[in-house]
Amino acid sequence: MEKRYNSFTGYFREKYGCRLQKIVIDAGFTCPNRDGRVGTGGCTYCNNAAFHPNYSTPDKPVLQQIEEGIEFHKGRYRNTHDYLAYFQSFSNTYAPLEVLRKFYGQALEHPSVRGIVVGTRPDCIDDEKLDYFQALSKDKVVIIEYGIESCYDKTLQRINRGHDFAAAVKAVEATAARGIFQGAHFIMGLPGESREELIGMAPIINNLPLNTLKFHQLQIIKGTAMEREYERVPEDFISFTLDGYVDFFVDFLEYLRPDLYIERFAGEVPPRFVNHTPWGLIRNTELLRLLDKRLQERDTYQGRLYKK
Repeated sequence: MEKRYNSFTGYFREKYGCRLQKIVIDAGFTCPNRDGRVGTGGCTYCNNAAFHPNYSTPDKPVLQQIEEGIEFHKGRYRNTHDYLAYFQSFSNTYAPLEVLRKFYGQALEHPSVRGIVVGTRPDCIDDEKLDYFQALSKDKVVIIEYGIESCYDKTLQRINRGHDFAAAVKAVEATAARGIFQGAHFIMGLPGESREELIGMAPIINNLPLNTLKFHQLQIIKGTAMEREYERVPEDFISFTLDGYVDFFVDFLEYLRPDLYIERFAGEVPPRFVNHTPWGLIRNTELLRLLDKRLQERDTYQGRLYKK
């Protein structure tokens, strides 16, 4: 069945001739809304331990995390021999450039690592770092992944993000101006946002010079400030059923620019981090199958309602 959305799955195989599997790296960085520069406590939804595998811990050297990550993925992707070091945890450009060079350089020393994916915040990038990434991208795969989360300042303030949407626009435009491949992450269902506002993010995102997108439905993580907020005002949150979320995302896709790659549209954190798993234990492959099926049933596709 032909894909009705622009899937990121085959991008690396088409461009580089092989699958490039990400290996998650925790280099021990923090965030400016944790250390007091712009705030404390971090984003209200965040418990970073819920989002990365057990082999990825900052007490291990970068090369050890890569070796353990390769072993971790061998069982599932037996034909994969090339990898990307995915600096995922917290804000991975929140340090002087000489520190970043050290960690990225260690990862790139591994013979099986073709490049890096750097997860960070829009307010943790500057011209010096972007110039470095631009130079590095001439010989290595370089992807910058910005956590934007929402297009609405009222939401960014409520979740203690520590920057506004204008900061995201500035960072994305500066990255695109240097020809660096980049993506962005958004959370669907943050408190105070209506379904109409979520759909309304599509045309805003369309105006950003992005290459890839990741979406997650909001999950309430144990021990976070958002868990306490949810207990106080549950009516401020959209609670998607699995079928309801798939239908919502199909609606969203119809307005989304057709050339944007969709890397992920939903996800599940390990059950030990949440009080309940309303969707059950469902793998990403099954989620993608459901999305393909719903697009086929509705005879629609990414960008059907897109207007330049």
